[in-house]
Amino acid sequence: MESLYVIKIGGNIVDNPALLTACLQSFAKVKGQAILVHGGGKLATSIADSMGVQQTMVDGRRITDEATLKIVTMVYAGYINKNIVAQLQAEGVNAIGLSGVDGNLILAHKRVHATIDYGWVGDIDMVNTDLLLQLLSKNSKLVIAPITHDGKGQLLNTNADTIAQSLATALALKYQVHLIYGFEKEGVLKDVNDSNSVVAQIDKQLYKKLKEEKIIFEGMIPKIDNAFSALEHGVQSVIIGKAEKMDELINGTAGTTITL
Repeated sequence: MESLYVIKIGGNIVDNPALLTACLQSFAKVKGQAILVHGGGKLATSIADSMGVQQTMVDGRRITDEATLKIVTMVYAGYINKNIVAQLQAEGVNAIGLSGVDGNLILAHKRVHATIDYGWVGDIDMVNTDLLLQLLSKNSKLVIAPITHDGKGQLLNTNADTIAQSLATALALKYQVHLIYGFEKEGVLKDVNDSNSVVAQIDKQLYKKLKEEKIIFEGMIPKIDNAFSALEHGVQSVIIGKAEKMDELINGTAGTTITL
């Protein structure tokens, strides 16, 4: 079975032109099939601030009101997505930029939560696997922005970590899928100030312990929750590490490996 790499890069990479360029140069060298899912970074927040639209985060997730939805759609599915595609084209990669709305790629519903109104935040219902397979069969590398829709005309802001996991899971029957979460650090760190304190491997028992000790918190929690879900649904491997070290992450010689 052919390998497929689903690689998610975080906002801190998107925000830093030098890191982003290094990451995309590394991504361009990935042999075979690959999908890049990107987060939003601080650009949406800075534009929202300049417009006087207050931003609220809960457990690393953005509350998305009507005004914020317009901003994140413009920034994520517009500028950031096309900037990444343009840079990959410059690296000789035939990249196609999409959001979850295009080609009915990702269908979602507005999140329902007992105590928190997340606004126009989407939880995923369906991934259009047929479309992904068609595009991948043409040897295109795909760049996916974290905007989805509900099939009734409503746009939704969806967590990019969850999108990466959902795409990986949807394609696990057709490919040997390897899910990589690339961000600005070497991996999951025992000490956030010590880049040499990488936790090489995390299983569910250790994950629970690290959460209790507040070593893992905020935005890392949905990342690792999604990693376990991916492994439970047929994804071959999940690694979290430094985005520019894509070659080493693919080889399993860097980062934090998540295991069941």
